[in-house]
Amino acid sequence: MNAETGSVPLVLIVSGPSGSGKSTLVQKILEMPGTMPSISWTTRQRRATESSGKCYHFVSEAEFGAMVARGEFLEYARVFGKHSYGTPKKWLEESRKRGLDLVLEIDVQGAAQVKEKLPESVAIFILPPSLEELERRLRSRGQDSDEEIARRLAKARDEIAAFGKYYDFCVLNEDVESAGREVQAIVTALRCTSARRRDRVQELLASFGGKV
Repeated sequence: MNAETGSVPLVLIVSGPSGSGKSTLVQKILEMPGTMPSISWTTRQRRATESSGKCYHFVSEAEFGAMVARGEFLEYARVFGKHSYGTPKKWLEESRKRGLDLVLEIDVQGAAQVKEKLPESVAIFILPPSLEELERRLRSRGQDSDEEIARRLAKARDEIAAFGKYYDFCVLNEDVESAGREVQAIVTALRCTSARRRDRVQELLASFGGKV
């Protein structure tokens, strides 16, 4: 049970195009008490600014394939036909054991898989303010070639087009502080729904000598 709500922990999916600012907004959610992150496994190379185990665990193709064969992933996908990413099931098990809402930062492919397996999960899509701003953000990182940026922008269009299929909420990330308040408000509202507070209502009512 989640200590904040007295109910089964939430599974929160956060997706958005590369450059939409989803990682920053995930951190805003993780600032809230009663939350925990999932850490993805990936076959891509670690960047100089990254350390394994913080945002990703970096593994070889062989190691990743062995995890797939053992059924260890809640979701996994190959991105741009180059690198694989996956969310181990152990994070879901740990969140339930610890009573913490689980936050998954995954792409649309992964969101579709999680939604199929866990229909009760809640998906939030992070929308960039414009194509021009998205491209500006990608270029300002100085990490990708023109070809890679073009590929990411093409994928962004496909991801935005898939929004209505899998996502329950959409947050426009034009101003990060405002968007941060929005994602936190979504989590707070979810924790206060009547269905999730039913156990608390029943407990309180029982103290009066009645029941729902």
